[in-house]
Amino acid sequence: MKSLSVSALAALSISSMQAADDYQPGPDSNPREGVPKGEVTKYSFEGSKIFPGTTRDFWVYVPSQYDPEMPACVFVNQDGIQNNAPVVFDNLIASCEMPITIGVFVTPGRVKAPNNEALDRFNRSYEYDGLGDAYARFILDELLPEVQKKTTSDGRPIRLSSKGNDRAVAGSSSGAIAAFTAAWEQPSSFSRVYSSIGTYVGLRGGNVYPTLIRKFEPKPIRIFLQDGSADQNIYGGDWWMANQEMERALTFAGYEVNHVWGDGGHNGKQSAAIFPDAMRWLWKGWPAPVKTGTGSAPLKEILIPGEEWQLVGEGYKAAEGMAANAQGEMFFTDVPESKIYRVDADGRPAVFVSDSKRGLGQAFGPNGALYSVAGGDEKVVSYAEGKNTAADLAGGFRGNDLVVLNNGNLYVTEPGWEGSKPSNIWLIRPNGEERVVDTGLNFSNGVVVSPDQTLLYVDDSRSHWVYSYQIQPDGSLAHKQRYYHLHSPDTADDSGADGMEVDRDGRLYVATRLGIQVCDQAGRVNCIIPTPNGKVASLSFGGCDFDTLFATCGDKVFKRKLKVKGALSFLPPIKPAAPRL
Repeated sequence: MKSLSVSALAALSISSMQAADDYQPGPDSNPREGVPKGEVTKYSFEGSKIFPGTTRDFWVYVPSQYDPEMPACVFVNQDGIQNNAPVVFDNLIASCEMPITIGVFVTPGRVKAPNNEALDRFNRSYEYDGLGDAYARFILDELLPEVQKKTTSDGRPIRLSSKGNDRAVAGSSSGAIAAFTAAWEQPSSFSRVYSSIGTYVGLRGGNVYPTLIRKFEPKPIRIFLQDGSADQNIYGGDWWMANQEMERALTFAGYEVNHVWGDGGHNGKQSAAIFPDAMRWLWKGWPAPVKTGTGSAPLKEILIPGEEWQLVGEGYKAAEGMAANAQGEMFFTDVPESKIYRVDADGRPAVFVSDSKRGLGQAFGPNGALYSVAGGDEKVVSYAEGKNTAADLAGGFRGNDLVVLNNGNLYVTEPGWEGSKPSNIWLIRPNGEERVVDTGLNFSNGVVVSPDQTLLYVDDSRSHWVYSYQIQPDGSLAHKQRYYHLHSPDTADDSGADGMEVDRDGRLYVATRLGIQVCDQAGRVNCIIPTPNGKVASLSFGGCDFDTLFATCGDKVFKRKLKVKGALSFLPPIKPAAPRL
């Protein structure tokens, strides 16, 4: 396949800067004699469960060269057919400048009005501008399966590649952010994005993308951006500046990104003019995979190149309570099954306790004992080193998570599960003496201490805060502060923060709905590390050098070797270096 050179792209940028928004499509956008023409067929779709009640049209382009023996690449475009795409595809496929690709062009949904005296509900902004995976799921679970039920006019079945590297997604304005969101949420399904006059502004949260791009562990996405200096500057934001912010963020994070800026307004003129060259660049080098970005400095300080998440175990109902002992051996709970697992020397989980009384959070103490919140009995219990028989330590409240300090003191969170009880933080001394040392959070959940064991961190799952307290000599808490500011997904009202850990440099690792948010000591999220299945509940550093991060993720448990080492609370305190302010 031919690819566009750097010098050609530079010339494209210059030649596209025409005056008065007067962009004209080139010869690749017009039919050519002798070039085989694909067929375009129109359909309608009304059976969405993701967007119930909606009806929409979609068109399927099948190139003449398509052979059903070989699943075709896929191009999905929002707002129907744009940029004269079928003609461009005819020309580029014939010249071997893009692979054999089936185009799917779909309009946004409408909920039809019940009578002629009422308006339809127009779903475009709801489906396109909103973040989260709903629209990606619509494409993958509903639209593309519907396309594959169709046949060509001569009876050929339509077979689409399921590989993300073989799929592109595109759109303009709100359709552009919808395309990017589909790839962002499902990079294993869409690796190539064409974005024209993208709506990366504050209509439904899209203005956060430049920040998230800089913080998230990069994904295998290649993206081409187009916009003009006369684009909209209205109540939702400045489109021109927002698109440049996207380009700078993607470049910062090391993505494969290209762009053409012009002087045009909020229209498709320049997009249509550059579309053929944008497609050449988007598909260049295919079938070689799209490269993953290099990431930010905070990610590079933590992650080891080439080290990915590895599966430890699966098939659990709700894995929780990850904890490591002094030897770096890992233990975790399966709450509904009331079991505690130990990961053996071969890395395989085996049942350690067969009835944990719905054990939740766990932590080891300086005496080698495993402490566990027995949720079913509303107790805190301990298992002596190497033993699987529980001894009661404290009770009378339904706790959730806990941490044990080097001096033997325990702190336990009580979320106030039913809402009728307050959300408390309990102090339990080694002799079993217990008392409430704070109250008033919405839902106190994960708890951990700083490496020097002078600060207690408690996350509030029903907000975007992690609270910081200074631990006093008598174990009481002082100077309470909403300190760590977490990111929340657009699809939820809170971060869903759960288990936490710290490393020896003082970073705080928080399990959230967006993944593992890693914060510096100043309370700022520096980076976000997603897990393979998008879930995470509890964390712990383990392994013989405590440089492997283990995570419980719903029905699975994963691990990942890092550059950093964990600071375990039952060991002597460590004073980390001061944060960079």
